[in-house]
Amino acid sequence: MGRHRAGTGPAYDAVTAFLLDEYVGLSPGHPQSYRATIARELTDDLGLPADRVHGPDPADPQAAGPAYEAELEAAGGVDLQVLGIGSDGHLAFNEPGSSLASRTRIKTLTEETRRDNARFFAAVDEVPRHVLTQGLGTILRARHLLLIATGAGKAEAVAAAVEGPLSASCPASVLQLHPHATVLLDPDAASRLAGTEHYREVYAAKPAWQGL
Repeated sequence: MGRHRAGTGPAYDAVTAFLLDEYVGLSPGHPQSYRATIARELTDDLGLPADRVHGPDPADPQAAGPAYEAELEAAGGVDLQVLGIGSDGHLAFNEPGSSLASRTRIKTLTEETRRDNARFFAAVDEVPRHVLTQGLGTILRARHLLLIATGAGKAEAVAAAVEGPLSASCPASVLQLHPHATVLLDPDAASRLAGTEHYREVYAAKPAWQGL
């Protein structure tokens, strides 16, 4: 964003953005809605107008999932999907036990996830109990997945996702099924990986044309 502000970065005039998820039950324009957060932290600074930033509609959670899937399909799919990971291995808001083939739908947040997100609210009781989220199957349709994780609190989940078995118990393990997934970690988040030296070796030897 610094390069964009300085006029030296790429233009985003042709970019359309799609949110991974949205809380259900917050008032319209609530500052902790994901639409407001993404606008404040990213898309406003990149010059993306609000009508080019799309998300599932929390006003009608029953119809929102199929409607959002149709919207994603009509746009031609997602080129780059930026992801985080929960301390329990959840991806977007697909909690442990989520179907690996799931599509956009409403989900109930676990108490652990609500506690993790309470730092953005005045109290944990203010964190909504439901969200609309892209499903794991929806995420896997993106052409490139980029998972970013920092901090020791994510280390166990990262190791389970990258090196553990494919399992609904660790929803982020679906990254292992994707033909073009990149995992970007700081040393703390990478601290539980068994194959760190191997990953560094093969990354250093990649042909230049492969990129990320």
